[in-house]
Amino acid sequence: MDALTLFPIPSSSRFLAPSPGTRKTLSPHPRPHLPSSTSSASHPTRRNLKLRVSTSDSPSVAVPAGKPESDSISAVESSGDRFDWYSQWYPVAPVCDLDKRAPRAVTVLGIDLVVWWDREKERWRVFEDRCAHRLAPLSEGRIDRWGRLQCVYHGWCFDGSGSCKLIPQAPFDGPPVHTSSKACVATYPCYVQNNIVWFWPRTESQHKDIPGECKPPNIPEIDDPSYTCTMGIRDIPYGYEVLIENLMDPAHVPYAHHKIMRIPKRPPSLTRDREGGIPVDIRIENLDITGFLAKQQFGYGKFVAPCLYYAFFPSTGLSNGSASSSNNQTMPPPTFLQKQRRFLLVFYCIPVSPGKSRLIWVFPRNFSVWVDQIVPRWMFHVGQNLILDSDLYLLHVEERKIAEVGNSNWQKACFVPTKSDGMVTAFRRWMKRYANDRVDWGNKFAGFLPPSPPREQLLDRYWSHVVHCRSCSSALKGMRALEAALPVVSLALIGAVAAAKQTLMTPATRIAVVSTAVFCFAASKWLSHFIHKIFYFHDYNHAFK
Repeated sequence: MDALTLFPIPSSSRFLAPSPGTRKTLSPHPRPHLPSSTSSASHPTRRNLKLRVSTSDSPSVAVPAGKPESDSISAVESSGDRFDWYSQWYPVAPVCDLDKRAPRAVTVLGIDLVVWWDREKERWRVFEDRCAHRLAPLSEGRIDRWGRLQCVYHGWCFDGSGSCKLIPQAPFDGPPVHTSSKACVATYPCYVQNNIVWFWPRTESQHKDIPGECKPPNIPEIDDPSYTCTMGIRDIPYGYEVLIENLMDPAHVPYAHHKIMRIPKRPPSLTRDREGGIPVDIRIENLDITGFLAKQQFGYGKFVAPCLYYAFFPSTGLSNGSASSSNNQTMPPPTFLQKQRRFLLVFYCIPVSPGKSRLIWVFPRNFSVWVDQIVPRWMFHVGQNLILDSDLYLLHVEERKIAEVGNSNWQKACFVPTKSDGMVTAFRRWMKRYANDRVDWGNKFAGFLPPSPPREQLLDRYWSHVVHCRSCSSALKGMRALEAALPVVSLALIGAVAAAKQTLMTPATRIAVVSTAVFCFAASKWLSHFIHKIFYFHDYNHAFK
């Protein structure tokens, strides 16, 4: 079985996958381990997180024949406190998609945020997205010439600490009302890790130094200069729980992403249908409040609560994270490690509001690095968006059917008898045991899902991705300009032929010019269709795939 079919890989990057000849067999014990932060009383602080290779003396938990998967998971669960959703780091946005010249509105965990570049301190800031004056959104404001965040409703200005520095309506010789604590904006601790801006969803003063006490989860390969890392971001019209489930589910790939993702050809004796789905043996280890590890024949999956899920492929080598451990396996010399082809799938699943989530993805690899240097990022996003679109409607409807029976009744309503659902079941058990089967939205939401919009709005790419992605936005702007220019060129060429005298233009030249004009006109029509399909809306009908 090809390891690369265990986890989703964008079809546009299929030529980046390691060849089957590079695969190596894992030792039965080593496994990637990412120590994660926790909110339980037994884990008061968190350290800088590193990928590492460690050994475990406890055997993998397999599902005995005829025994439900949930029973095997309960065998490895450890006791713990309730998960505190507000004592965790959350990704806000990739740095590559932020503009230092303008503030950006982002919603995470139901909290409206504005992220902006503090030019004076040269760092990103995350504020509550409302002005202290009349609660207008600061994300609609601007960065003034002094580098302050200005609310464009009445011109109030704030520095990087949230202090108000200017109230234009206050008299020059009057009391300094801008120094009042009521004039300040609520600020959140933030930190840049792995080229992503993270924030801590608490504004109390005792949390202002949290970046010095603990850091967001760290994937060293993302910052390794020998790796290339293509990032992407998209808003998803279904909830956090369903998003994570989908990414943890390798068995749906041959069916929901048929003809999009590369599935290796298998002998007829191993397949029973056209798509080539086969049994997937998934075993769960160490399920606790921090998340869990999943082991498969050719790969590992790790969930680090609440947002991070990453997949590791042994065929491309294990991470040699710098964190030390008494259980660490002896690592090969660095020169040997550098020659190994390593590839990861890293997903950050962000709760936005009930029925809405956000996905940030990055696929670090240390081979074929030159490809990313010549292929623009938006071209990779074409394939990755198609993958997301191909099962988006399915998952949107599925979430509503789950809501009808209730999250607490998920295991009763869903029949999951095979090991291929091991990670999905493990995640639902984690939610039930540590999070009371739901994301803690505070007092913001009643927990009901919003109404389902039309299919065209569900599959919209512009507002869910393009406006957030600087690469796709720039590509769209350039193509729109070309689309407008092509008809003008076509008309100009036709006009030149019509105006030219018979003796000034040979028949061959006339034919060439007219052909060019027709080509430009046809190209403008094709480009218009291409733009709409790539950047706005691309439907997916499984019945005809």
